[in-house]
Amino acid sequence: MCSFLSAQLSTSAVGGPGGGNSCLENSMARGACQASIHGVAKSRMRLSTLALLQEEPRTSGKADTARKCGSGSEGRIAEWLMFDNMHHQWLLLAACFWVILMFMVASKFITLTFKDPDAYSAKQEFLFLTAVPDAGRLPGETHFPEELKPTGKMLVEPLVYAQRLELMRNVCREDALRNLSHTAVSKFVLDRIFVCDKHKILFCQTPKVGNTQWKKVLIVLNGAFPSIEEIPENVVHDHEKNGLPRLSSFSEAEIQKRLKTYFKFFIVRDPFERLISAFKDKFVHNPRFEPWYRHEIAPGIIRKYRRNRTETRGIQFEDFVRYLGDPNHRWLDLQFGDHIIHWVTYVELCAPCEITYSVVGHHETLADDAPYILREAGIDHLVAYPTIPLGITAYNRTKVEQYFLGISKRDIRRLYARFEGDFKLFGYQKPEFLLN
Repeated sequence: MCSFLSAQLSTSAVGGPGGGNSCLENSMARGACQASIHGVAKSRMRLSTLALLQEEPRTSGKADTARKCGSGSEGRIAEWLMFDNMHHQWLLLAACFWVILMFMVASKFITLTFKDPDAYSAKQEFLFLTAVPDAGRLPGETHFPEELKPTGKMLVEPLVYAQRLELMRNVCREDALRNLSHTAVSKFVLDRIFVCDKHKILFCQTPKVGNTQWKKVLIVLNGAFPSIEEIPENVVHDHEKNGLPRLSSFSEAEIQKRLKTYFKFFIVRDPFERLISAFKDKFVHNPRFEPWYRHEIAPGIIRKYRRNRTETRGIQFEDFVRYLGDPNHRWLDLQFGDHIIHWVTYVELCAPCEITYSVVGHHETLADDAPYILREAGIDHLVAYPTIPLGITAYNRTKVEQYFLGISKRDIRRLYARFEGDFKLFGYQKPEFLLN
């Protein structure tokens, strides 16, 4: 079409084929003739283009031809391409915004899920909490049903801690459990209680329930170190250097004064799970390198309680259970000395029926109990309990079942008979799944 227009313009400008020859024959008029042809051609080009653009609404085929030939049509194509490109950009931007919005919603959901106080561990099956039912009925083994477990907010209510103390007092009054719940406030007990005179606090140590962190709190409060992070690990358990006096180091009158007037607390844990932790820490991993557990205590237990004398393996949890459940275990305890603090009962360690404690914390709910204890002691503005890793304090029934697998019911019942006082004093459920 463009070629046809050019031919038409050329023919019109020279008046036919013969016109071109007459111009060339006259050399004097050649320049004027060419100028005339050029001017007429430009005029006819403009008119033809205008005519084609005017025909655009009528015929789509002619519109396409004009759009290809005219610069205005090229501009329209460029404009359309620009619009199409912007359209895709807006679609991409909208998609990105939607993805970001969904990610924010998902992140919020995940955060809320991890804050669930029951979601401590994938292996967790039960989280036992102490509860006291109606007055007049001993609540020894009462627990919150799975669907009614208290949330963190409920746990910090003083009522929960008052119920724990009331339960403990009720069990202490039971004559049938007197041998399992009472003990003399001997030097062995006083050696377990650490003193912070500056803030009038007594803390009874019950190993394998997070006591190392509480020691760090008291070390800072006593002024030996400015912060928990600055306390070397080897100093925490070195009672010559950590600045923590024991209650046994005071006179009788000073001891009685502190027992009557100071804020007193200790922490407990499911008794059987605590024994598993003690066995792993002292006879399997032994992270602080205390060789006497493997080279002195373990051989003594094996010689006395291993049934298969030809077996040469190191101490097994079954050997440990037989030793602890033996009614005549005390003669061996005397040989082991103070090392037995990692597995003796809470009653033997802290004398809860003889000493009036202010708070009893539970390892399973330590994330709530630790801040409450600090507030009640009036020191929450001075120090914070170290961060508790997620899941580390949760009761793990699966682990308990695995460790007791293969151990005779007779040996487990004897073990429970020794630790029954601990189970009932602090509201831990009798492990029927192991006993029957």
